[in-house]
Amino acid sequence: MNLKIGYRTLKTALGAAISISIANALQLEFYSSAAIITILCISITRRKSLLISWERIAASMIALTMSVILFETLGYNPFTLALLLLLFIPATVKLKVTEGIVTSCVILLHIYILGYVSVSIIINELLLIVIGVGVALLMNLYMPSHEKTLRLFRKDIEEHFKTILHEMGSYLRNGESHWDGKEIPETVELLSKGKDLALTNIHNHIVRYEDQYYHYFEMREKQFEIIERVMPFVSAIHRSVPQGIVIADFLEELSKSVSPTNHVPYFLERLRLMKKDFKEMPLPETREEFELRSSLSYIMHELEQYLIIKDRLWNHVDKRKV
Repeated sequence: MNLKIGYRTLKTALGAAISISIANALQLEFYSSAAIITILCISITRRKSLLISWERIAASMIALTMSVILFETLGYNPFTLALLLLLFIPATVKLKVTEGIVTSCVILLHIYILGYVSVSIIINELLLIVIGVGVALLMNLYMPSHEKTLRLFRKDIEEHFKTILHEMGSYLRNGESHWDGKEIPETVELLSKGKDLALTNIHNHIVRYEDQYYHYFEMREKQFEIIERVMPFVSAIHRSVPQGIVIADFLEELSKSVSPTNHVPYFLERLRLMKKDFKEMPLPETREEFELRSSLSYIMHELEQYLIIKDRLWNHVDKRKV
């Protein structure tokens, strides 16, 4: 059996060991609970870890306060515990700190088991929370870099775009194609995974941070939507015509230029000249020719939108990163 241990598992194990060691060294009651709190607070991103930690601290403070009031007033019995949970859980939902429910239940059960409240017990519970949360935050300071993986996603997506655009041009030129289209679903998956990973990268920064890869994948996603809209119109053209060959040349040249580099102004100018030439052609004489010309005009319109999307992104991002 091939056992794979991820970095999050290592952090969780190390964090739990550190927490329990610190709590034990301080001779705290229920010192093992510090490890439980650490395990619960370690998350996949720094931002989420910070948010979860805050929710656990806030919920624990509420639980401590309610425990002292209810147990000391109504006694340490199962009915009081049930009433406490009936009041505490809706309160956490109302205050939007539900991530802290489990941790808080551990704290209030400590008080229930002990059967009394004192300053030393409250300090004990506060220290368990501080140690557990603090060690988790310390462990989450390290997050692996996703730069290499993001670059690979970008490279694969661009290769797929090149293939799709080339095959569309080839079909317009020849009126047939033996392409199996496997790059279409693969591109959908690559875009989804790349965007998710870029979003994770954003959440690994505590302060405001805009990941250029996220904008890049969004741009490619919008461009791919255009490609999907265009493909039925391309496949509906069953014979080679001079106007189609012009667009085929354009698509094949465009396929060779798919990269982070901005070639948009050149291709937009080419499209403008192509549109001008189309307008100067004699009017179609048959219905079939009219429909064919309409499909080709629509394809040119969508290709223009495809390029404009790239141009807009290029004006708002750091070119060195994408």
